[in-house]
Amino acid sequence: MTMKTRFRGYLPVVVDLETGGFDDAVHALLEIAAVTLDFEDQRLVVRDRHRWAVAPHPDTIVEEASLKVTGIDLNDTARGAVSEHEAVRGLFRAVRAEVRRQGCHRAIVTAHNAHFDHGFIHAAATRSGVKRSPFHPFSVVDTVALAAVHYGHTVLSEACGRAGIAYDADRAHSATYDADVTAALFCAVVNATAPNR
Repeated sequence: MTMKTRFRGYLPVVVDLETGGFDDAVHALLEIAAVTLDFEDQRLVVRDRHRWAVAPHPDTIVEEASLKVTGIDLNDTARGAVSEHEAVRGLFRAVRAEVRRQGCHRAIVTAHNAHFDHGFIHAAATRSGVKRSPFHPFSVVDTVALAAVHYGHTVLSEACGRAGIAYDADRAHSATYDADVTAALFCAVVNATAPNR
């Protein structure tokens, strides 16, 4: 079993973002986390993790309510925030390298409410002038839909509970933590599902 054969040449990359609101056209991208996957002993497992804290692009806005949910302090220099351009470019480079390593032809955004993350990535890349996105331009793998079908629930915390995955609500709304639990959920669904051969 390889990523290339299991997913028809597409490389699922689990992504989670923290943002300054819900509208990708006007709200800032604040944090990116990406988890790459691989097969070990015929089971899908986490391979690597990447994270970027992002300084809000000057043409975007940040809602105070979003900061309360995420707990992000934009004035905290310990965040190590980089520009949106640098963060998106770093994400694309890391993903392209993994696409090549796995022999796939393209990556696909895999996330909980994946169209949200896909839209913000595309908007940030366009706004910051970052070219050559490694991600499929419109298709995604949405763990909301997978969880609904496989576990009978769409909420991430509840789906994780039904999958036997520990979920810490106090750590939620951090891109790194949410990407990790979403990756665990995606792996659980894939590992429980026999592919058509």
